[in-house]
Amino acid sequence: MPKPKKHVFVCSQNRPPGHPRGSCVQKGGSELLQAFWQELQKRNLFDSIAVSYTGCIGPCDMGPNVLVYPEGLLYVGVSAADIPEIFDSHLLGDKPVERLVAPAGIWD
Repeated sequence: MPKPKKHVFVCSQNRPPGHPRGSCVQKGGSELLQAFWQELQKRNLFDSIAVSYTGCIGPCDMGPNVLVYPEGLLYVGVSAADIPEIFDSHLLGDKPVERLVAPAGIWD
């Protein structure tokens, strides 16, 4: 298996209903993960892009969250409708989708 050029991590954190931090799964994270996998399969990009699920990766209140490496770029509030643009612009074109990028200082 070749080393991927990009690795996408989709938050799949699930907390109990009513938890003060909420969770990306409660905001559609599981469906988002499935949609990323479907897009990866549709485009047949298994040799250059990896998609994985992960636990909490950041600001739960802004989720669902997606983290892309090697850039370490955090997207927030991602929906399935955003996935083709993320693939075209960022994963294939190396240009982040600015409207989805987490606010500056989110990890400071």
